[in-house]
Amino acid sequence: MKILVSWLREFVAADAGPGELADALTNCGFEVSDVSPAPGASAGGGADAVLDLEITTNRPDCLSVRGVAREVSAIYGLPLLEGARAEGGERPEDGRADGGSDVELPITIESPDLCPRYAAAVDDVTIGPSPGWLQARLEAAGMRPINNVVDATNYVMLELGQPLHAFDLARLGGPELRIRRAAPGETIRTLDGQERKLDTEMLVIADAERPQALAGVMGGAASEVSESTRTVVLESACFEPVSVRRTSKRTALSTDASFRFERGTDIETPVAALRRLRRLLAEIAGGRPRGPIADRYPAPRPTTAIELRHYRVGRVLGIDVGREFIPETLRRLGFGVEGGEDGAPWSVTAPTHRVDVSREIDLIEELARHYGYERLPSTFPALDRPAAPPGAWLRRNRLLARLLVASGCSEAFTYTFIERAAAEPFAADPSAIVPLANPLSEKFAVLRPSLLPGLLDAAVHNRRHGHQDVRLFEIGKRFLRGAGETPVLGVIVTGAGGPRHWSAAVREADLFDVTGIVERACAGVGVTASSDGAAPAPGAPFVPGRAAVIRGRSRDGREAEIGRAGQLDPALATGRGFPAAGGALLAAELDLDALDGLATDRRALHAAPLPRHPSIVRDLAVVVDAALSARAVRDTIRAAAPRTLVAVREFDRYAGKNIPAGRVSLALHLTFRAPDRTLTDAEVTRTVDTIVEHLAAEHGAVLRQDGS
Repeated sequence: MKILVSWLREFVAADAGPGELADALTNCGFEVSDVSPAPGASAGGGADAVLDLEITTNRPDCLSVRGVAREVSAIYGLPLLEGARAEGGERPEDGRADGGSDVELPITIESPDLCPRYAAAVDDVTIGPSPGWLQARLEAAGMRPINNVVDATNYVMLELGQPLHAFDLARLGGPELRIRRAAPGETIRTLDGQERKLDTEMLVIADAERPQALAGVMGGAASEVSESTRTVVLESACFEPVSVRRTSKRTALSTDASFRFERGTDIETPVAALRRLRRLLAEIAGGRPRGPIADRYPAPRPTTAIELRHYRVGRVLGIDVGREFIPETLRRLGFGVEGGEDGAPWSVTAPTHRVDVSREIDLIEELARHYGYERLPSTFPALDRPAAPPGAWLRRNRLLARLLVASGCSEAFTYTFIERAAAEPFAADPSAIVPLANPLSEKFAVLRPSLLPGLLDAAVHNRRHGHQDVRLFEIGKRFLRGAGETPVLGVIVTGAGGPRHWSAAVREADLFDVTGIVERACAGVGVTASSDGAAPAPGAPFVPGRAAVIRGRSRDGREAEIGRAGQLDPALATGRGFPAAGGALLAAELDLDALDGLATDRRALHAAPLPRHPSIVRDLAVVVDAALSARAVRDTIRAAAPRTLVAVREFDRYAGKNIPAGRVSLALHLTFRAPDRTLTDAEVTRTVDTIVEHLAAEHGAVLRQDGS
């Protein structure tokens, strides 16, 4: 928002120079990005200065000269000049025709939920160029002069913050205006020459025949003011911000008017702005009213009082602000203040232009700005109760993050919104992908059905920047129709399977690296995880034969599938930019809700003493069916020797000579130990025999003899 200092002084008689004004506004919470000279921009023709302010979205009241002047008046304790130039006080001739008959202008608000107030007037004008002083002010504010009528509407918008529009009365389908939703299939050619298709969510200003403007965004070319225009319909309205924002996004059309309406305008300003516009047109365009202002305000908005407590102000700001400062400051800002006697709270009524103020804390923010942020001490608030403990999900996420970092992974944070092409390979049913109604672009068109698309792109980004060994994880949510939001853990690994060192050849990461990371993380929350080889699920982006189902088992024996892992399809990886010769990309994703169903409270864990008795190791080789998983063999062995078997580890798998077709030899390392005594060879031998019997009974295993 660019503000001319000379224009500002027409609303508040501040003698401060441009630099001092900029400093004062900065100390009051505004960002002044530039102070520059504007030669010839003042009404008197002298040199002037322009303040370029960055107005935050919660302060639409400051998107005008008067709005900024209101802040300056509060800073310096000066009165705000609300004279005829500012408010455009009504003249006797505003309500009657001058040299012509009155024009009756029926106005019908068919959608009061989207347009709570609409005002309009009809004036005769003479089209021509604007005077030099007005053109200079518009150019200094970043606007291009067009003609005196259009320039006047822009001038009043900059002055009062109320967007206005002018229709050529002769080009309307009769002197009637209807504020309604667009009909299905309706179109309008806007002032930029583009034909735009409308939908029923958009609000239009229409005559009896067709739409003439996109409400709050842009007028239509059919009723554009031109050199032949003799009579104009002047519009000044209040539109609901959500409606204007939706229309602006769907039409990809952003204007100075929509910028203000999207943030909220003062519902009490439309009529005052029309009066000001009529005065200006009388001055620069020979404007002559053709009737009174028509004002439609079907449901006036009630004012709501906000209770403001003195002790609460001090508690939030950390300093005792004097009682006299509070009502004085708020009144200078336009607030109504009552009460406060004998230490009682004040009853504060926010002015209609302050659409951002609705709570006590909003009032305290106003006091802090005008008291001066630099005067507030750095203090810690006193706590009168202990902080609430973190939620169980937060404790789980923090624990998993620590475990994964300890496993050599780095945490990644990727976008929740992704492009559909990236999402579809990771969804079993593409129709379950959740699209966004108003995406910022095609790159952010849908909600992610998995964390893996984002992690894949992050791995590609790392490779492009020279990082060969990538281990990333992310804890977040995925979204699917019918399943809603699901908290998940995603992991992706590529490059070396371990630290690179000159003493050994580099081993490329494989499926067991990523499943090992997942299993270690699960163990930290009290769940025993294991991986079974499996064909990829429908829609899973994994290579057949290099995928696994991850199952979890709780301490009380409950089991459930908690996720999947595998090597990502190379065609998918290269399609996202991963180098074709970049090696394998391994990934896993866990359902954290399923993990929570099996997890054990870590506070229930206890330490065990180091073993006092020696262990006995036996090696066992059995011939089993080639399709049998190692996990099934391990589970059978553990069930056969639940008390003395402390570890099972596979160290060889052989298929070939002397082994029947469809069978493999599986060699295992068994460790036995008793907690209370030293085991004897006879005890261990009997246990091994029991294990062999169970393997034979459940899996048809045959003990492999030496030399076979």
